[in-house]
Amino acid sequence: MSYPRSIRWLWCVAATLLPLVSAQAAESNWRYDTVHSQIVFSISHNGYSRPFGRLHIARGWLRFDPNDWSHAATALDIDLASVDMGDADWNAAVCKPSLLDCANQRYAHFVSTGVERKGEQHGVLHGQLTLHGITRPLDLPFTFNRAARTIFELHEVAGFSATAALDRNDFGITAFSNSIGTQVSVWLELEAIQDNQAVPTTKEHP
Repeated sequence: MSYPRSIRWLWCVAATLLPLVSAQAAESNWRYDTVHSQIVFSISHNGYSRPFGRLHIARGWLRFDPNDWSHAATALDIDLASVDMGDADWNAAVCKPSLLDCANQRYAHFVSTGVERKGEQHGVLHGQLTLHGITRPLDLPFTFNRAARTIFELHEVAGFSATAALDRNDFGITAFSNSIGTQVSVWLELEAIQDNQAVPTTKEHP
């Protein structure tokens, strides 16, 4: 079947642009949905129990292709002043300089250094956590839950569940060792909205 010259020209243009469109889709950028993303942590209270606290993500970005994780990267800031232990006085005590020091070190910062894929939906995110003015390596085993349009077709969302374990002593938070445990368990439930303007063009961009 022979096509007119104008049609053949359009096919040539499409064939040229299609790889560029695919490459752009593969390099999807996302910003964290700070409403639907939360961090929960637990630490021993004098051996009686392991109470839970909650923290909010202030801001952050993600570079992620669901089909190719090799170039995945992320950075986020956690608002320590948002700490919620379920009681106003307890929140204030945790924010004091001897513990989180929320007034002077309000944000904890995590930036990735690499990712290992461990299966179809599982991996380990390697990175650096800065907390209380001290930076230490931190690994986050995670599950990629799904990426899809929202039910109201508003935007594309990617969802993840992750865990972490850290020793507060590593970050210089050593007060009340006779009543507060040192090992902190952390759970992260994260949603990110596709936003091609989300990833900054700074030295923080891996």
